[in-house]
Amino acid sequence: MKLHSLKHNPGAKHRRKRLGCGESSGQGKTSGKGHKGQKARSGSGVRVGFEGGQMPLHRKLPKRGFNNYQFADKIAAFNVDDLETRFSDGDTVNEETLRSSGLLKGRYDGIKILGDGEITKKLNITVTSVSASAREKIEKAGGTIEVTKKAVDAPAKDA
Repeated sequence: MKLHSLKHNPGAKHRRKRLGCGESSGQGKTSGKGHKGQKARSGSGVRVGFEGGQMPLHRKLPKRGFNNYQFADKIAAFNVDDLETRFSDGDTVNEETLRSSGLLKGRYDGIKILGDGEITKKLNITVTSVSASAREKIEKAGGTIEVTKKAVDAPAKDA
């Protein structure tokens, strides 16, 4: 086999459509868009799901079910190797120090430490939750973990 004898697989290469290049180009005059109408105009067409003004199917069908996603707690998760690289021996790790180190940005309901990686530094950690493997690794390195409860809104008073 030589380089000059290589060929594409049958059907792998297609001829480019020469739109609007005269009658003999194969796509001349209307360029495959038919005659007049909204879909023949340049830069236009109908959006996905549009049915010409008729009530679209996705609006006709009944809406079912409920999703609790919007009410779920948003938890920031960090691995022990993140703490290993950002903090030095004997440091305290909590929400304020995570924000000042640049690891935590935005609004979260809680912070969880996960056990991916290794840790050798003795850290004092205060978070809302910690995985079993992370707890084992931190305590093995001589660190301490304090798990705090998430701040809960006060219940509404009865009238």
